[in-house]
Amino acid sequence: MPFWFIYGMSNFFAFLLSRVFRYRYKVVHANLTRAFPEKSEKEKKKIFHAFYRNLGDLLVESMKGFTMSDKELYKRLVVLNPEVLTAYEKTGKSIMAVTAHTGNWEWGILSAPHYTKMIPAGLYKPLSNKRIDAYMRRNRSRTGSVLCSIYLTGMSFQKYIDKGSLFLLIADQSPSNLKKSYWVNFFGTETACLHGPEKYATMFNLPVYFFSVHRVKRGYYQIEFSKITDTPNELPSGKITEIYMGMLESYIRKNPSNWLWSHRRWKHKRSDYN
Repeated sequence: MPFWFIYGMSNFFAFLLSRVFRYRYKVVHANLTRAFPEKSEKEKKKIFHAFYRNLGDLLVESMKGFTMSDKELYKRLVVLNPEVLTAYEKTGKSIMAVTAHTGNWEWGILSAPHYTKMIPAGLYKPLSNKRIDAYMRRNRSRTGSVLCSIYLTGMSFQKYIDKGSLFLLIADQSPSNLKKSYWVNFFGTETACLHGPEKYATMFNLPVYFFSVHRVKRGYYQIEFSKITDTPNELPSGKITEIYMGMLESYIRKNPSNWLWSHRRWKHKRSDYN
């Protein structure tokens, strides 16, 4: 299907999600109200509707990504600072790139074999339906990326750590295990964060980068790597997570409609846990 057609579908999906089904309407509204108390209702309403358009684009672009040619995919993503990866390619050292549900992260990870000679190893959560999971894994790895189950994270790091790998993790989800969570200030609220990226960065002494995917216009994205640390073991506990979440917040403030506001990101309170 041509892009003009799928974006027509996207507009229709956005209308259905926001106006008809009101998909997570209350969650999105509550999150925007919490994150942007300084914005007017008009400004928040603009972000609200732009978010659903972004969600529609993600749906159709993800489907399109399974069938579009590698040439077409690579034309639509540009890495702003490829020299970051080139430096590590020369040394053979593995690094970690932590991203979030921003822009089109699916395309960003799918295109990784094009913009680096490192082995892109993406960690993902397997789907409960094995047939659908197999289909998704096959399509997500078709360009050469390696997919590693989060249930085998330690084994995956051990397997690829000495092979010059680019470990790709999405880390902005709300954690299920609060006992191991880091708590940081995110949009003015104490927020529980996943411990995994920091755990494995320090365990294997991996340089850590924030990996952002920014939409330039419909169907076109820019990827940028921002250094968090080269020396994870020299930082105090929780600092890597704090820096990552700070970078993510800065990105979202500049591109507010490009994040998944439908996540129940602030469902946990430290007071409830204590």
